[in-house]
Amino acid sequence: MKLRDLFSLSTRMFKTRKMRTFLTILGVGVGIGTVLFLVSLGYGLQNVVLSRITTADSLLSLDVNANTSGAINLDKENLQKIKQLPNVIEVSPMINLSSQISIGQLTGDGLIYAVEPSFFRLGGIIPDKGVILQNPIAHEAVISSAAAKLFNLEPQDILGKEMSLTLFLPKINTEGFEETETLKRPDKYKIVGVVADENTSYAFIPLETIGDVAIDNFTQVKVRVSDNPFMEVIRNQIIEMGFLVSALSDTIDQANKIFRIVQIVLALFGFVALIVSAIGMFNTMTIALLERINEIGIMRSIGASVGDIMKLFLVESFIMGLLGGVGGVAIGYAAGGLANIGINLLAKNFGGQALSLFYRPTWFVALIIVFSSVIGFLTGVYPARKAAKLNPLDALRYK
Repeated sequence: MKLRDLFSLSTRMFKTRKMRTFLTILGVGVGIGTVLFLVSLGYGLQNVVLSRITTADSLLSLDVNANTSGAINLDKENLQKIKQLPNVIEVSPMINLSSQISIGQLTGDGLIYAVEPSFFRLGGIIPDKGVILQNPIAHEAVISSAAAKLFNLEPQDILGKEMSLTLFLPKINTEGFEETETLKRPDKYKIVGVVADENTSYAFIPLETIGDVAIDNFTQVKVRVSDNPFMEVIRNQIIEMGFLVSALSDTIDQANKIFRIVQIVLALFGFVALIVSAIGMFNTMTIALLERINEIGIMRSIGASVGDIMKLFLVESFIMGLLGGVGGVAIGYAAGGLANIGINLLAKNFGGQALSLFYRPTWFVALIIVFSSVIGFLTGVYPARKAAKLNPLDALRYK
């Protein structure tokens, strides 16, 4: 049988049984669309969460902290040793101080993180409003959204305002006891950015602006490694120096594992709908077999082979599966777009930020179209085998 004739006979059902064929394809499309909708939601949530906590540089950065025992301090000498390790290309220290923050007539307690501008990039810190610190000597600050609420201001309203600082410095007195020194800073800091954090009140300021303050030890150091294969080697070298080391990449790996489980669970829910639609498609092909028994007998009597009959049913089921896959992708995209619009409208009404909650990898879209075609092909195997085994004389007598 010629390919053109095979295709023409296989698509005849689309003309003679329009509604039944359309509903069968629609059922497959709904199943595929459900899979795409749920899995793309899983991928979208993963992208939203990870984009909030990481940047390319932060994935190659290590967080170095002093040991809680206090036996080894994270001072300038040790900082220099870390900087000289092979494949370390950048270090960015941070000093954490207790303080009081004053804006206008209001004063509140908060933490001060004195950092270099590179600390934001290496730490994957992205401002929700405004910009990050860029000039290492400018009297500018980036605060948390919790600090903004402390002064009864929204994040967008606090930008451009000036704040004053009173630092509380730990020091050891002549008797060897720790005490706190209060130091009111004369300079004011202009707020240029806000970081989304509703839990802790803090502000980032340039480290250079408190260079006159006698602080010997750093609280934390970000260490940028040249490439991922060197991460573990450098981590072990710093640990051997007596420091605690962690990496944002560890958190990302754990988050990715969790999201993979979420995606699998969502996909399983979608596959339930796909199985139901596949059963409906199998039922359609079985009914088509019963309706065309006489036709099969005529075709066999005029010379059609067993293989031709099988191909007829397999091509028909394959085409329906393919069309169901393409239609399902369209349904998945449309449902995801509408859901995203609705969720973003609710978020804006409640003061939230608009986000893209659905992400569809190209390879996954192609995979589910292929998968749908394979499902269609498989549902046609049984009817095709039954049709091929029919006795031509019995088929001609069938009513």
